[in-house]
Amino acid sequence: MRGYLHNAAATAAAIDADGYLHTGDVVTVDDGGVFRVVDRLKELIKYKGFQVAPAELEALLLTHPDIADAAVIGVPDGEAGEVPKAFVVRRSPDLGADAVRQFVAARVAPYKKVRRVEFVENVPKSAAGKILRKVLRQRERARS
Repeated sequence: MRGYLHNAAATAAAIDADGYLHTGDVVTVDDGGVFRVVDRLKELIKYKGFQVAPAELEALLLTHPDIADAAVIGVPDGEAGEVPKAFVVRRSPDLGADAVRQFVAARVAPYKKVRRVEFVENVPKSAAGKILRKVLRQRERARS
C-alpha cells in the first residue's frame, strides 16, 4: 500500500518512516518461526484513561505454571470505566483467583492489574486459534 487517497494524515499514521505498514494487529512468533495474529490493538481496555492490551496480560498469564489457557477482556466498571477480567483455564484445581491477581500484579504496572478472574473449562477460539473475545463479552453482557 502506498497510502490513503487524499489523506496524508492517515497515511502518516499507518506507514512509518521506514515504509512499514502498521495494521493494528498483535502478532507472535514461535520458536519454529511461525507467525500468528493473536489480537488487535483496537481491542484495548480503557482503565481510568490508561490503555491495557489484553494480549499482553494473556501472554503473562500463560507463563504461570498452573494456567493452561487464558483470555482477557475489559468489563464495565463504574469508577474506572473498564477493568481487566481474566478467563482462566486451570492446570491445578488449587489455583485461586487471588493467586492469579497477585501473580499479574507483581509483574505489571498498577493500571494493568487483572481485577476480576473467572475460571472456565475452555477459552473460546476460532478455527485459526484466535481468542473469540466477542463471545466472552456477549457472555458478560448476558449476565448483567
